[in-house]
Amino acid sequence: MPHNTVLTRIDGDLDAALDRLMTLLAIPSISTDKAYKADCDAAADWLVRDLTSIGFEASKRDTPGHPMVVAHGGPAPVEGIPHLLFYGHYDVQPVDPLSLWDTPPFEPRLEDTDKGRVIRARGASDDKGQLMTFIEAMRAWVATPGALPCRITIFLEGEEESGSPSLIPFLQENAEELKADIAMICDTGLFDGKTPAIVTQLRGLLAEEITIKAATRDLHSGFYGGMAANPIHVLSRICADLHDENGGVTLPGFYDDVPELAPELKTQWEALDFDPDHFLTDVGLSVPAGEKDRTSLERMWSRPTAEVNGITGGYTGDGFKTVLPAEASAKISFRLVGQQDPDKIHAAFVDFVNARLPEDVTCVFSNGHGAPASVMSTDDPAFEKARNALTEEWGMEAAFIGAGGSIPVAGHFKTILGMDAMLPTRNTTSRASTRVSEAGHAFSPPSRRPDKRQKNAPPSLLHKYLGGGLGEAKPPPATSVDPSPLQTTPKNRSGTSCRCSNSPRGNCQSSSPRRDQPSCIFLRYWLISNPRTTGFDAMPLNSASSSPRSSGNQ
Repeated sequence: MPHNTVLTRIDGDLDAALDRLMTLLAIPSISTDKAYKADCDAAADWLVRDLTSIGFEASKRDTPGHPMVVAHGGPAPVEGIPHLLFYGHYDVQPVDPLSLWDTPPFEPRLEDTDKGRVIRARGASDDKGQLMTFIEAMRAWVATPGALPCRITIFLEGEEESGSPSLIPFLQENAEELKADIAMICDTGLFDGKTPAIVTQLRGLLAEEITIKAATRDLHSGFYGGMAANPIHVLSRICADLHDENGGVTLPGFYDDVPELAPELKTQWEALDFDPDHFLTDVGLSVPAGEKDRTSLERMWSRPTAEVNGITGGYTGDGFKTVLPAEASAKISFRLVGQQDPDKIHAAFVDFVNARLPEDVTCVFSNGHGAPASVMSTDDPAFEKARNALTEEWGMEAAFIGAGGSIPVAGHFKTILGMDAMLPTRNTTSRASTRVSEAGHAFSPPSRRPDKRQKNAPPSLLHKYLGGGLGEAKPPPATSVDPSPLQTTPKNRSGTSCRCSNSPRGNCQSSSPRRDQPSCIFLRYWLISNPRTTGFDAMPLNSASSSPRSSGNQ
């Protein structure tokens, strides 16, 4: 398959591709807010039209919430040629507070920074940029060789940012249609801006919210202080007791189902030469926390955690009010690994809290929902083929790595559809540390590859995966496809301007050659994030500094 021709097509079609992305970014598809339901429908409709225009059989599937988009393309399955499923989501996070935005979040625009050109818009790096990366790759395959190289199913969700309430029922009801040999989820980042990798394990997540209650109303501390139980004191002791002096979690049985890191993964991770000092210095810290007897990457990727994410109680307004509060609340999350069971950890947490409640004090438990960790089996030959392809493409040894965040759909693909998910990393900087408060996204257009790479480029990941390891697929007769961007004008919502820092450090410039840009068409467009005021800075695309993502998204 003439993959160099495909890559040349992608470069030549960049302006039109950016126009298409801009159109999709302008649709305010916020899934958590019912006021944007019509916009979520509009985004799904736009994607169906775009996929149909490049020859896919695409349709919008209704759910009790927001619709799914399912599309099928390419030749009928052939023995020895894999059937791939690509997953992405078209919904985005809310944009509040608008005061933190420099520009309206749904009026995407190109912006020149001291490190290169970027697009400012909500969703550019989560996840509209990623899903359009794949669609643009498919567009180039169809327009140039005349056909897709294998059977492709595209599955785009509209509720990922609101807990995916319709996902599991939809997968169960449509399992036969959606099953493939392997799923691809492009929602991860390069380890350090230069090292190619495939994520093979994701931590799970258990979310808890507790409310400690004592008196029937707020009390005056001058009358009741020293006599009445203070819920903030009780809550503080509970939170403090979650960890021992060495950083370990103290819930009984918490580590029962936590495996040790496999020696081969430990060796690959050590070779990444992660610098914890730089990683912490980037956010104004210097001393690692967590389990003292573990390496930094183990703490972030393969070890479980317990974190207090928020505390409320009493009077927190301006001035002073000597109140003894009637209740206090905390949001606490557990990152899970290995075979840890969210239900088992939840039960242990409930017992842990109840054992620390004084008389006259009660606790209300909310949420308690979670998902287990996802561990992909690298025994599947597809993983080693992909790793070898990335190594050849980048000229640097690719690694199997972990990710500290959670992407529950990867586990659902395994348990419901019976297939592993592959998460090849993309050239990106870290997203904001807390996506709920993420102030903005940026999408950095790719640079042109040097002529030398165009003339003698190694195989792309897809070409290597199909042709180099499993044999060439024979395309069906070419069809005439109009690759021009769709003309739609979704409505925009404006916001106020932000006066905070605006200095992302991505350095991908479309006018200057970059030898480190891989030609893999799945990773052809590079995404960077806007640091804003969320406490997690963006990093250069060509930097040696380390910044593993906490992703995934949850």
